Amino acid sequence: MGDESLRILVFSHKPGVRESIVNAIGRKPATDLAKVTFVEVSGIADVLSEMDAGTVDLAILDGEAQPTGGIGLTRQLKNEITDCPPIVVAVRRKDDRWLATWSQADAVLVHPLDPLTAAETVAGVLRARRVPAVPTNG
Repeated sequence: MGDESLRILVFSHKPGVRESIVNAIGRKPATDLAKVTFVEVSGIADVLSEMDAGTVDLAILDGEAQPTGGIGLTRQLKNEITDCPPIVVAVRRKDDRWLATWSQADAVLVHPLDPLTAAETVAGVLRARRVPAVPTNG
């Protein structure tokens, strides 16, 4: 992968939630992946702008964000962006996992975040994204 870093968008209206996500994942979620550059945003317009720019390798959205939560936003992005980058939704309750599944999220993290689980989850999603399963030419 060279020296190029992976760009991970982290969205929450709460700085403390963004910080907990960044700290749990860390700058190097796995030895076989490039270092991570986090792009922290607190508003929907910033999320849409970053995702539309096509420079995000992965987005982590706070399912509890206000006024628009990451679950509904995930579904919107997955339905509106062609070749949408993978999205991980962070929820507060394990019972909300089904909502994240409904939103078409690629993975779910549950607060409080366990650093090992968070890093492994993000690394797994990034690895799956890196290798296309089906050739696109044809």
